[in-house]
Amino acid sequence: MDFQQRVTQHFNHSIATKQGAATVLAPHIVRASELITSALLQDRKVLCCGTAGSGGLAQYFASTLLTRYERERPGLPAIALNADSQTMTAIANDYTYREVFSKQLRVLAQEGDVLVTISASGNSRNASEAIRASHDRGVSVVALTGRDGGDMAELLNEGDVEIRVPAQSVARIQEVHLLILHSLCDLIDIQIFGEEES
Repeated sequence: MDFQQRVTQHFNHSIATKQGAATVLAPHIVRASELITSALLQDRKVLCCGTAGSGGLAQYFASTLLTRYERERPGLPAIALNADSQTMTAIANDYTYREVFSKQLRVLAQEGDVLVTISASGNSRNASEAIRASHDRGVSVVALTGRDGGDMAELLNEGDVEIRVPAQSVARIQEVHLLILHSLCDLIDIQIFGEEES
């Protein structure tokens, strides 16, 4: 296979994964958007976390809520827990890496907030600890996972939402996670600020 064919194959696999996920995930994305919107309308905030590529997605989602998605509108309160490297490394050094999010949540989270946690495998130990800490604080959870949902899926409560990408490849799962986050941004904007005038 030459390199151009290989690139085309990546695009085709990504398209197929997204098409396969669209119908399955749509109701969960809507439910997650309603959960987040309800919290924001009650003057609560969104806390986001993830590691590695998922951490990048968590930061992107928080910054998009805080600034704008595709139109001008007031900022929405959101914090990426993995954005503060000094706090994360202090917790990892003085305690354990699995606590880098949970320790922050136990201080920053308020009842009624929403945690958006992202892990392609669902087996991130610090994400699992973040879910436990969120439940202790009365915080609902939106978990973006993949594969079989991993350990995170087992920790979710009835009021939480799991958006599990039906795929095995981390790259394909993360590509769908980005599309999920864009869909959430769009639905949140519509629910809070109304449809854009054409």
